Amino acid sequence: MEQKDLFKELGQIRSLMEKSSKFVSISGLSGVLIGFYALLGTLLGYYISTSHETSMNRLRDNFTLLNIFLILAIVILVLSLLTGWLMARRKAKKSRQSIWNITSKSLLFAVSIPLVTGGVLALILLSQGYYHLIAGMLLVFYGLALTAGSIYTFPEVRWLGILEICLGVLALCLPDHGLMLWGLGFGVLHIIYGFIVYKKYES
Repeated sequence: MEQKDLFKELGQIRSLMEKSSKFVSISGLSGVLIGFYALLGTLLGYYISTSHETSMNRLRDNFTLLNIFLILAIVILVLSLLTGWLMARRKAKKSRQSIWNITSKSLLFAVSIPLVTGGVLALILLSQGYYHLIAGMLLVFYGLALTAGSIYTFPEVRWLGILEICLGVLALCLPDHGLMLWGLGFGVLHIIYGFIVYKKYES
C-alpha cells in the first residue's frame, strides 16, 4: 500500500514539474480555427487570382493583386493571433494557471527568432519581386519556429514543425503550387494538429 502511495506521489510531482516547465495552455480548438482561417484565405486568394469574371480581371494587375494578398495575409494573421491568445487565456484560467510566466516567455523568445527572420526575408523577397518564393519560405521559417518552441509545449508541435518545413521546401521546389501548399501547411495540417491535441489533452 505504501509503495502504491509513493508511486502516486511521484506521479503527481512529475505532473507538477511538467506543468511548470511546459506551456500547456495552447488550445487544440484554436489550432482548428486557425487552420480554418488559413483555408478560407487560401480559397479566397485562389479565386481572386484565377477568376475570369470582368470584376476580377481588374484585380489581376500584379501590384493590385499583391496588395490584396498582403491585406488578406495580415487579416488572417491578426485573427489567428487573437484566437490563439483568447483561447489560451481561457484554458489557463480554467486550469488556474497564468498565461504569462517564465515558460511562456521562453516559448515566445524561442519562436520569435525564426519568425522575425522569416518575416524580414519575406519583405526582402517582396521588394525584389520574388513573389513565388515567399509562400515556401514562410512555411520553412514557421516550421523552424515550431520546432524551436516545441521543447516548451506539446511534442506534437515538433512534428507539426517538421511537416511545415517539408512542405515549405516542396513549395520552394514547386513555386507555381506555392498557394496550394501554403493552404495545406497552414490550413489542413493545423486542423489535424488541433484535433489531435484536443483529443489527447483536452477531451
